[in-house]
Amino acid sequence: MRRFVLLSISLMLFMVCMAQKKKFSPEKFEADLAAYITKEAKFSNEEASKFFPLLREMHQKQRCLYKKMREAGKEKPANEEGCANAISERDRLDIELKKLEQCYHKKMLQVLPASKVYDAIKAENQFHRRMMKGWQKGKHH
Repeated sequence: MRRFVLLSISLMLFMVCMAQKKKFSPEKFEADLAAYITKEAKFSNEEASKFFPLLREMHQKQRCLYKKMREAGKEKPANEEGCANAISERDRLDIELKKLEQCYHKKMLQVLPASKVYDAIKAENQFHRRMMKGWQKGKHH
């Protein structure tokens, strides 16, 4: 009986803690990403005003492709031909994602020096890795 009471109290405390955790905010995530990139790439206000509209546009188009990838991979096809087609579609979407990224990197290079674009790409990757580590530890923002 004592164990049951302790288990019940522990469960209730866990539920309270989980309820108090902040929900994911896409707006906050974007703001944190922009702040991190700006700091790490040492963007001036002018450079940031040229870079971030392109980055947001690229991310919006990437999200559409990621959605297609999720939808295509929801259920395993019933036969070998279907599985082969699903793999081909996934590969096609992966290549499309990379081409999209390449296209936007070229656009970024037209408005900023290559060293700044390089630093921004590196900073974005670092930011995503740090956020993933935080989520794994239960510290999402």
